[in-house]
Parts: sequence; structure tokens; C-alpha cells
Amino acid sequence: MSKDMTILPNMISEIREIMQTARNRAAQQVNSELLTAYWNIGRVIVENEQKNSERAEYGKETLRHLSRTLTKEFGKGFSLSNIYNMRQFYIEYPIFQSVTGKLTWTHYCELMTISDPDRRSFYEKECERSGWSVREMKRQMATSLFERLLLSDGKANREKVLALAAKGQEIAAPEDIVKDPYVFEFLGLPENRPVMESDLEKALVRQIEDFMLELGRGFMFVGTQQRVTLNNTHYYVDMVFYNKELHAYILIELKTVKLMPEAVGQLNMYLNYYASEVNEPGDNPPIGIILCTDKDNVTAEYALGGLSNKIFASTYTYVIPDKAKLIAQVEAVLEQWDREKRI
Repeated sequence: MSKDMTILPNMISEIREIMQTARNRAAQQVNSELLTAYWNIGRVIVENEQKNSERAEYGKETLRHLSRTLTKEFGKGFSLSNIYNMRQFYIEYPIFQSVTGKLTWTHYCELMTISDPDRRSFYEKECERSGWSVREMKRQMATSLFERLLLSDGKANREKVLALAAKGQEIAAPEDIVKDPYVFEFLGLPENRPVMESDLEKALVRQIEDFMLELGRGFMFVGTQQRVTLNNTHYYVDMVFYNKELHAYILIELKTVKLMPEAVGQLNMYLNYYASEVNEPGDNPPIGIILCTDKDNVTAEYALGGLSNKIFASTYTYVIPDKAKLIAQVEAVLEQWDREKRI
């Protein structure tokens, strides 16, 4: 090996270190700017409340309008729940210098769910000191690390509890910051959505999408894997349509197993989210459809989500395809899938 080639590993190592440092700094800078922006948005909201009093009711409709306006102009990231989080962020951290740039916005959203200030402060400091990811912080909270330390007797026991807590700890890479959906929203970048788990689900999505669009009657396709963020956790609705005749969103969930109670609960959660955060004035309550594609139990279920208006329910039954037609579509895809596998 020539002398020039022997120095190549050292060059690569040095360049790798330069790039890693640059990426770390860039990620930290993005995170710092996001926290600064969200804190200032919270400040603007609070200062415009009645005499800057945090006890004053600001009016949910005012914040809802703010959420819609900002979402239209800047895209995702300004859901009603996130607007509330920004407001709470300013209230909980009125001095911005107390905010550490080592934690992400998702960290702070999770921390703000802790009502006890001492408990919150403990997890915040441990996150910063130990470099916990959000997932790791939630794990430590779920295992009651703070309470276990309070109950530990003597320094030796406290050190033992901390040592046990460190096991399984995830060291978050700085690159994880720029993977946070909130950062994607802040920068206006397209989000990396979850990939469908199977080719079967992809085939079903294509088939049902075409079927719904062929129905006409005012159907508009919104998209697949539409994100819903609740309590700092991200979920994804398989398919979303909007019907102009019904003035309602139609949410479809595809399950490759038989119908389970938790599927109904999950869809109902999505319906509540759309009713609260996505619906515009004049929209009717969203409609949910669960398609279970288990071959022994091909079932289509409608989750009406509390539709008490009988006139609307009647229109809904008329416009949305009946179960038999939806089942036939799913069965056709399953049969085609079987044939392709046998070839």
C-alpha cells in the first residue's frame, strides 16, 4: 500500500468528525430557533389576554381561529393543541433564559403535562444531564424514577436507583432533532411519513381510493397517512376524503385483522380530533369507516362518532357506499392478491 493510501483512513476520520460537528451545530441551531419562535408566539397570545392575566379565559374560539389562520399560512404545526402548548410554554417558562436548548420542543410538550413543578424540574434536569431522548424520558417517567428516588434511603440507595434507571437508556443523536415532525413543520419541509406495512395495504388503499372517487357525489381525496398529534404522540389516519355534499370529512382505517374494539376507539379518537381541530365553521361532524380485511371476516364498519342529527345521518347513509359494496371491493382486492401470490 502506498503512503498516500495509508493516510486515507485518517483523512476520512477527520472529515467525518468535521461533518458530525457541523451537523450537531446545525441541529442545535434549528432547535434553538424553534423554541425561541414558539416561546414568543406564546408570549404574544398571553399578552393579548385580558390584562395579561394567565387566569383569564382567552376564548377557545379565538385560539381556534388563530390556529386555522396560521395553519393556512404556514402549514402544520399550528394545531389547536400546539397553540395551547405554546401559550403554556410561555406561562411555565416566563424567563426564556431558563429554557435549555439541549431539549427539543417535543421534550417540553411532554414535560408540561407534569403538574408538580418539582417533578417536572427533576425530569427536565435529568434529560439535559443524561441526554435522554423523548422516548427515554417517557420511559423513566412511566417507571416513576422521581418517586423511587424520593423513597430511596441513603446515598447508596439513591445511586443504585440511578444506576438501574440508566440501564436501557437511549442516547439521542443530534440528528434526531431534525427528524422531529415539529421541526419539519417549522422549516416547511415535507415530513417523512410512515411507510405502509404491507403491499396488501397499499393495494387496498389504491382500490378504495379509486372506488370512492368513482362514486362522484362531491368526494375529494385529501390524502393517506394523515397525521394526528395528541398528547405529544403522533398517529396516522390511513385515508381521508372530504365530501362537499355532506360538508364532512370521511376517515377510513384499514385493518388486516378482524374488527377489534380498540380499532373503534382509535377511529373515534381521530373523529374527535378532526371535529375539534380540522373542521371549519359549517362542516358537519366527520364520518369514520373501518375496513377489516381478515379473510375469514371481511367487515366494513361505520363509526358514526355521535352523529345525533337524524337528517344528516340519513344523508350520510345515502351518500356513503353501503357495507355490501365496500366489502365487495375489499374481497376483490384479496382475491387478486391471492392470484398474484400463486403465480
